[in-house]
Amino acid sequence: MHDDNFPVGELVHLYVDGAFGRRELIDRVLKLTGSMAATLAVLGSYEELNAQATPVPPGVRVSENDPDIEARDVTYSGEAGNLFGYLVIPRRARVEPQPGVIVIHENRGLIEHIRDVTRRVAKAGFVALGVDMLSRQGGTSQFTDPTQQTAAYNRGNAIDRRADLISSLDYLKRLDTLVIHNRIGVVGFCAGGGMIWDLLSNVSELAAAAPFYGTPLLTAEAVAPIQTPVLAIYGETDRTFTRNMQISAGLLSAANKRYGLHVYEGVGHAFHNDTGANYNATAAADAWSRTIAHFNKFLRA
Repeated sequence: MHDDNFPVGELVHLYVDGAFGRRELIDRVLKLTGSMAATLAVLGSYEELNAQATPVPPGVRVSENDPDIEARDVTYSGEAGNLFGYLVIPRRARVEPQPGVIVIHENRGLIEHIRDVTRRVAKAGFVALGVDMLSRQGGTSQFTDPTQQTAAYNRGNAIDRRADLISSLDYLKRLDTLVIHNRIGVVGFCAGGGMIWDLLSNVSELAAAAPFYGTPLLTAEAVAPIQTPVLAIYGETDRTFTRNMQISAGLLSAANKRYGLHVYEGVGHAFHNDTGANYNATAAADAWSRTIAHFNKFLRA
């Protein structure tokens, strides 16, 4: 069962993020508008629907049975109760502790795509923790429809999310036989990218960060506390996010912060999500390569 009253803009966003296909998007919007003509008219106003996903190249996704990693669901303590996560350990960490990376999902929860991204991080040699930011709502597994997942996410707030990410950081630090406690980074997408910016403004321990197309910080006061080297990844046609990131970049420069900004020409929001309509294989591969290089530079120093 799904919410037929979900706003059209949110449905389009879910479609771009790979929650469902174009036919289902049209069906859901049709239930809101009552006519196909009105549905096509309202959807025609969304520029992001003009994108065409490119095929996913072989080798991008990482199987949970990949011999180089060990993957399992974990439960650990948070400020308001148990937090749920997906811990993926590179085999090399069984021999010698490795840097860690927290992976933060979009506004749908710890879905299979983000679990796959968490495996990719571990495949690159980092102990990776995908955090379920719906833990306070019972966990992503409690919500079967994408609109339910997003509604559950929206019931949270920035302060609680920050607290849960700090608890997740503490959990990774305590895995001292596997993780180098002062070499932990973070990567996040869309809402997860925005959570990274908030976290960096409030926490100094992270050794590297890579927010993908998230809401950036727009005041000098918010930027001032940042001590973490940041690689910001954005898409040219993701107009509002990228325009705001350019403002944020000016603030970061003025405050002499360590950051890099890469805006990918001709691609939009969620271009890294290989399950969604905006996926661009070339830009996604380059962005991921830059992200892993960023982590290698600052987490293995």
